[in-house]
Amino acid sequence: MSTADQDEGIPVSVKIRERLVAARKRFHSNDNIADFIEPGELEKLLDEVEAKMKGVLESMVIDTDGDHNTNSTARRVAKMYLREVFNGRYVHAPTITEFPNVEHLNELMIVGPITVRSACSHHFCPVIGKIWIGVMPNEHTNVIGLSKYARLAEWVMGRPQIQEEAVVQLADLIQDKTQPDGLAIVMQASHYCMAWRGVKDLNSKMINSVMRGVFLKDPNLRREFLSLIPQKD
Repeated sequence: MSTADQDEGIPVSVKIRERLVAARKRFHSNDNIADFIEPGELEKLLDEVEAKMKGVLESMVIDTDGDHNTNSTARRVAKMYLREVFNGRYVHAPTITEFPNVEHLNELMIVGPITVRSACSHHFCPVIGKIWIGVMPNEHTNVIGLSKYARLAEWVMGRPQIQEEAVVQLADLIQDKTQPDGLAIVMQASHYCMAWRGVKDLNSKMINSVMRGVFLKDPNLRREFLSLIPQKD
């Protein structure tokens, strides 16, 4: 039997996992694993997730064959997870064009609010909120378009997350891309694991921040950034 024939019966998730393990790479829920997915495998992974989701529905005693409302739910959920809400795990970072800071800009710049959508890694319930990004450039900072901040945020948030780690991941990414003197990020979000289940609190929100470089060292700059953010809901 050829290697190709032997591989044919192995689930694609197993193949991807074996590559990650062999490379000693972490594959937590908020990690990007695009480098370990070969062309055509994402579609096979979608089929595999659909089959397993159908098994979940069957274990919940839902008649997906007779119920027209849930007949295609397994496929819809698989597509939603892999192509939409958790797409940031399975595709490479968006291409970002960076320009030199020709004009030597060195004034505070704030981008936001950027609407972000994610899901908590504990219950896979939606996390929906806003992000504000403050950048203090220097003459060596790479300049990127305003919309690119939103694309980077969408890519990072498109994974099962906890908010505290998501903001740090986004800060690391922007810091690496732009190399500013300072970077500040504030995120405010509603967590539906609280609103939909548990205490069922519809009003509470979580706010957290990351301060880097001069934002961490200079309290006046930090206060300026926070004062220029519109009143949060």
